[in-house]
Amino acid sequence: MRDTSGTKKSGKHAASRSSRLSIAIALSASTLLSVVGSAHPAPAKDPLPADIPDYQAALDAVKSADVRNAVCRFLRTPVPAGGADEPVVKIPETAEPCQGLAVFTIKDPVARNEITPGFVAGTARPLPTEAIKLTQLVSSLSATVNGRNVTVMLAPSQGGGWHLAAVREGDSDATYAGKATVGTLVFIEPQIHGWYRLKLNTVEPLNDQARQGLDGQASVSLSDYQKLVKARYADKLPGSAYDTTGYSSGYGPRRGADDASSSTLLLAGGSSAALVLAGGAVVLHRRRRASTH
Repeated sequence: MRDTSGTKKSGKHAASRSSRLSIAIALSASTLLSVVGSAHPAPAKDPLPADIPDYQAALDAVKSADVRNAVCRFLRTPVPAGGADEPVVKIPETAEPCQGLAVFTIKDPVARNEITPGFVAGTARPLPTEAIKLTQLVSSLSATVNGRNVTVMLAPSQGGGWHLAAVREGDSDATYAGKATVGTLVFIEPQIHGWYRLKLNTVEPLNDQARQGLDGQASVSLSDYQKLVKARYADKLPGSAYDTTGYSSGYGPRRGADDASSSTLLLAGGSSAALVLAGGAVVLHRRRRASTH
């Protein structure tokens, strides 16, 4: 009788090799398709900023009809030429405030960070998490309208979300706030309107006011910057004599539109003209800047 065991074993080995080859070809094809597919990936949405709470609510706010109409009403109203002592003006209601204006969009908001009172007082450590806090979000327009650039300012709402706080003349806040990059933090020293970039523990100036705030230095450590602002403002914090006389944080006292409805839009003149929501805004009107020296 003929021995066929060797033939059977050989056949099994051949079948096994063929099976492994088929699997290898299939895997190679799958890999090739993956590579080809990755050359034209499906467009992905940019992730929402993780450091800004309720950012989707902020996006919804700047894209809302109410905010857009408020911006249009501001742009349609001539800026009063007077100074800080000019009375606050109520902006009239308009049925179609954006009609006839150039087409524009409101850009996605960015973080407006400020130095904290504890950092200024010297009670907080010179660490980014204790020195800087998010206070508002700011947006600018995609185009100049009526020869004007403006900034849309959002404030956090109680219970979460964001609401319109003000529309201000000029777009410097949004421009500087937008200079933050991966690994850096941009913040403002609001008393002098100085904008800075914080990288690790090094503070660098972004505008002339900030350069003056650093006494002309190209950069300082966060610890040395704390010494500078403590010397400038520690005696002017809330509760100080400076504050109780109406000049907290280097600004003059509020004038009398605070009792108006929270839906009332007001306009104050001068170089810092701003449309504001009386009663619900962080900044109610243009304030008189006081010397901090």
